[in-house]
Amino acid sequence: MAATTRGIHKSLLPSAKTRATIAKRLSGVTGEMTTATVAEMEQRHAWFRRLSAEHRSWVTLVAQAGIDGFVRWFAEPEPSGPVTSDVFGSAPRELARRISLYQTVELVRTTIEVVEDQIDEVMPKADRPVLHAAIVQYSREVAFSAAEIYARAAELRGAWDARLEALTVDAVLRGETDETVLSRASTLGWRSTAAAVVVVGPAPDRESGQALEAIRHACAIAQTDMLGAVQGDRMVVILGGAELATPGRAAAVAATFAAAFGPGPVVVGPAVEHLMEAAASAREALSAFRAAAGWPEAPRPVASADLLPERALSGDGHARRALARDLYDPLRAAGGGLLETLVTFLDQGLSVEAAARVLFVHANTVRYRLRRIHEVTGYSPTDPRDAYALRLALTLGRLLPGSRREEPAEA
Repeated sequence: MAATTRGIHKSLLPSAKTRATIAKRLSGVTGEMTTATVAEMEQRHAWFRRLSAEHRSWVTLVAQAGIDGFVRWFAEPEPSGPVTSDVFGSAPRELARRISLYQTVELVRTTIEVVEDQIDEVMPKADRPVLHAAIVQYSREVAFSAAEIYARAAELRGAWDARLEALTVDAVLRGETDETVLSRASTLGWRSTAAAVVVVGPAPDRESGQALEAIRHACAIAQTDMLGAVQGDRMVVILGGAELATPGRAAAVAATFAAAFGPGPVVVGPAVEHLMEAAASAREALSAFRAAAGWPEAPRPVASADLLPERALSGDGHARRALARDLYDPLRAAGGGLLETLVTFLDQGLSVEAAARVLFVHANTVRYRLRRIHEVTGYSPTDPRDAYALRLALTLGRLLPGSRREEPAEA
């Protein structure tokens, strides 16, 4: 089998002297080829016409370097694989940011077609087949070189974006969300001007970048903005979107990517009005994440508000005040025997009949008051988990300043 030169059979190549002669003829028309290529680009592609004069000059440099590189390669006495790194090195790095990979492929395709047309016009028929084969081989290497440049640029941008995203998430968690942080978030694709929610869970076992990309994909499907970062043994995700203010919506979105976290609890903080206020959601989510070990049977994900008892017991003053303010105080203010009924019902082991006997009322009266307690607090005394939170709220309500008043005597 005949030896090959990166896809071209050496048996098909003319002698080195002949190639040098052909290359000399080609070198005399490279300027015309470049001019024809740019004119064809101008005619074919609207994106090229919209470029500034400076950017068009860069494209011209690339086309000229590609054509000259082909002629030099073809003229080599022993042609090996074409070296195309100098083709794109003739233009500034900014060109890769201004022109997409797709547009670069169009540039290469147009250049090939123009050069082939020029070959058919200026070269003898006997020389055309090998030149056509050579230009196809060379253009393939140019395309590979372009893909490598864009892939390397994408990796650099990805690394920079990941660092910028981590800094943005850290600033939000520390409550330092100013206009600079908002600008960074916007650069990373954050568009929401409405609700924001912080989700916290264990860092993933797999590579963190893959986990965050999986979450980003799930959020894109849910049409929710997302910022995320791994911080030590935890992963923090910030969600944005007006629909997150709807009760249960944030937990539903978090459920779609909960598997991207490592083993352990995934906690969803409360919705706040804007990314500027996301530190409040983060504080509750982090507090609940630390206290989640106290409720191993919790759903995954779990709302930070559902872990109020564990947070209170683990030393979260905000949780203690929330239990007293949102549960105990409203019951005391509502009157109607609700507070006394709750205490008695809990003391009697969640038995309606036993509570009715102690209170000297009908069992239906107890049931009515239990329903009212549920309406006032959002917690049902007949549910064991809610009863646990209500019991703790009673204790904290009696202990904390502002709630420590004599409970009214009930008739």
